[in-house]
Amino acid sequence: MRGPRHFAEKTTTTVVMPASSTIMTRPAGRSRQCCVHLCRATGTSQQARTVSPTRVANGMPSTRLPLSDCLDAAVSAARAAAAILQTHFSNRDDLIVDQKAHNDLVSQADREAEAAIIELLRERTPEFGIVAEETGGRPAGAATWYVDPLDGTTNFLHGVPHYAISIALIAHAGALGCDDAPLTRDTPVIGVIYDPNREELFTALHKVGAWLNEHRIVCSSTQALAESLLCTGFPFRDFSFADQYLPTLHEAIQRTRGIRRMGAAALDLAWTACGRYDGYWEMGLAPWDVAAGTIIVREAGGVVEDMHHREPWPWSGYIYAGNPHIAAALDDLIQPHLTRHP
Repeated sequence: MRGPRHFAEKTTTTVVMPASSTIMTRPAGRSRQCCVHLCRATGTSQQARTVSPTRVANGMPSTRLPLSDCLDAAVSAARAAAAILQTHFSNRDDLIVDQKAHNDLVSQADREAEAAIIELLRERTPEFGIVAEETGGRPAGAATWYVDPLDGTTNFLHGVPHYAISIALIAHAGALGCDDAPLTRDTPVIGVIYDPNREELFTALHKVGAWLNEHRIVCSSTQALAESLLCTGFPFRDFSFADQYLPTLHEAIQRTRGIRRMGAAALDLAWTACGRYDGYWEMGLAPWDVAAGTIIVREAGGVVEDMHHREPWPWSGYIYAGNPHIAAALDDLIQPHLTRHP
């Protein structure tokens, strides 16, 4: 199946958007905001679209998000950041590198890439909040961007070509989704993960699907944990949960076909979404590490959940993911070893 930008090739109907919006076309039967130019990666600036208030059944105002434009902005931002990262990757010895905490590094490349992403997102979606790894921020508006400008910094600094840009949009409760129904809880609605070394662009849109470049992706069909290939991440800066994590690793080593640890959580999730891995689990991550990967896996038919089953998406960083069979098996494997909440 071709990528989202090819939806326009189907039979279309004209939709007149609310005041201040333009006239757009959409495939018959598709939600009005979700299927137009979803994955254009031109990198060119467009005027920011204004979210439009809408009345829902109870009379309270809700907000329809211009998701197609937001996805376009996220892809453009990821490509702009990638250009900066790749320039620095060729000259790593010249980078200024700081240590935020034990094994928690930040480089000039991280900061410059993040600045480029934030500049573009603020230009195109000024009404949304931004939470980014290096500069922080807070949720605001109808939705908030979560940005990791360089997931896999240690790989990057050591010359290992396995890292990515990760950008997600989290719609807050009350915003309208693709089906024009108000969301009842905070929900990832856009995910972009870009691997500049392989030139692999993973994208997803809430209730529409997930893609690798222009091809639809789905999770693997593996049903048994004994036949699965899993990926994970080891504790590397915060070791307070090592006593919970290490027993899960010991058990998974014995019960699966193999375990991989590649050092970039965003790509671990993206590779789970496209079926290269059957499942993934990790502890102690940050929300920007997992936000984009969460929706990409979910839209690929998989499961992504908080290990403690308390959060609508695993922002506390205790995450397991996989196709429905392997995710359930992973959950069963993990639960006996969880002794406390983060």
